[in-house]
Amino acid sequence: MADEKRTAQIRRREPLSDAQMLMLISIGIFAAMYVLAMLTLKGGFLKPQQIFDLLNDNAALIIISCSLTVVMIGGGINISVGGVIGLTVMSCALFLNNNGIENSALSILLTLLLALAIGLGFGVLQGFLVSYLEIQPFIVTLAGMFLARGLTTILSVNPVKVTHEGFLALVKTKLKISWLGYVAQNGNLIPAKIEIGAITAVCVVILMALMLRYAKLGRNIYAVGGNQQSALMLGINVKRTIFLSYVISGLLSGLAGFVFLMHKPAGNASVAMRSEMDAIAASIIGGTLLTGGVGNVIGTFFGAMILATIQKIIALSPLNASWWQEMANGAMLGFFIILQSVVLSARSKSRLRLFNNKASPGSGG
Repeated sequence: MADEKRTAQIRRREPLSDAQMLMLISIGIFAAMYVLAMLTLKGGFLKPQQIFDLLNDNAALIIISCSLTVVMIGGGINISVGGVIGLTVMSCALFLNNNGIENSALSILLTLLLALAIGLGFGVLQGFLVSYLEIQPFIVTLAGMFLARGLTTILSVNPVKVTHEGFLALVKTKLKISWLGYVAQNGNLIPAKIEIGAITAVCVVILMALMLRYAKLGRNIYAVGGNQQSALMLGINVKRTIFLSYVISGLLSGLAGFVFLMHKPAGNASVAMRSEMDAIAASIIGGTLLTGGVGNVIGTFFGAMILATIQKIIALSPLNASWWQEMANGAMLGFFIILQSVVLSARSKSRLRLFNNKASPGSGG
């Protein structure tokens, strides 16, 4: 009984990990930014619907940011996610318009499977090249991005608008939350609305967080990203772990394409252009290190929300030109990279001092 109490006390005294500390910083900055927007810009920021709008408009970004986080924790990178989204959206739009299946539910289900198959194909191919052939992930996924964009153009040069009635009905389906709504000027209650895609994105964040925290594969990904040689000594199959991280990233990219289509039911060659850069930025802002071994998808979620909030603030301010958005994203990314370096350096020095104090003669009393 005494041993159990002592173990519980030790666990309570354990300091936050680097990933948890960086995640808390991201959450704090998002909260401060949103409160500041509420106080200064007011308008929509005073309504709960604004949070739901951020989720609705950025559901696909949240999902591919999670896919990037999984790969980056393992020490890799995947810049093909935007191209996979574009290819998925175009393929699914064409399939919906031309499959000739009368059963709407079956048609939508097959479309979802097509999206996942496209993502899985890219994930398996790129994962094999990176893990088993040991080709640099940046080169492999850069080629994957070009391949996906090229295939999208081959499918159709012109924009393709979805005309499938069943899918359009799905697009219009939203979860209504009356008690979070507001009363309009005419006296009618306008309920808060959240799209299926946003709910899907939140579910992906939760599932990936649980996988990384509790599943053996998640722990292996952290170990491999931290130090591959140490992971090998622990008996971890490094190549298989890296391969599976890219498979997960590919599947999530395909799912993100389907979610994107549910938000904007049309495909064109420029869909999700440069979204891979936004996803990398969201991961870094959320506390994921490019060197691997540190990060979590909860922080990534708030990183994506920070980027979305910046975009909304600039859109509502006089500085609504596109270049201000790019400058703000770049400044925020640079700020978080510097902040990560400072925080991790300070924590490393603190741990070193603690270790030296414990190791010094007579320190134990």
